[in-house]
Amino acid sequence: MDMNTPRADVSDNADQNRFELRLNGDLVGILGYYDSDRPSGVPGRARPVVDFMHTVIVEDFGHRGLAGVLVGGSLALARKRGWRVRPVCTYVQRYLASHPDYRDLIVPLEPVRRA
Repeated sequence: MDMNTPRADVSDNADQNRFELRLNGDLVGILGYYDSDRPSGVPGRARPVVDFMHTVIVEDFGHRGLAGVLVGGSLALARKRGWRVRPVCTYVQRYLASHPDYRDLIVPLEPVRRA
């Protein structure tokens, strides 16, 4: 690996309910999640459903594609754990629209009901 190439790592900080993106060891982004503990809605599967709530990249690191790295890494970890994902975050929704290979993880948002 070239020493001038930044190293990006996505990890789960379960104590704070968030995935973290570290660039060369420095925290530069988070994707907050909420374990809704609702059934997945898939017959025969009791996979947990996790809401991806918000994606944040430190302002100094914006517009470099790091949000996509964070979301992609987070979805890969979700798949590895057998999670289903409810994309509450609008960035995650846009990412998923252009990455159909994660479609199998998605639990649709429930429509807002108005009284």
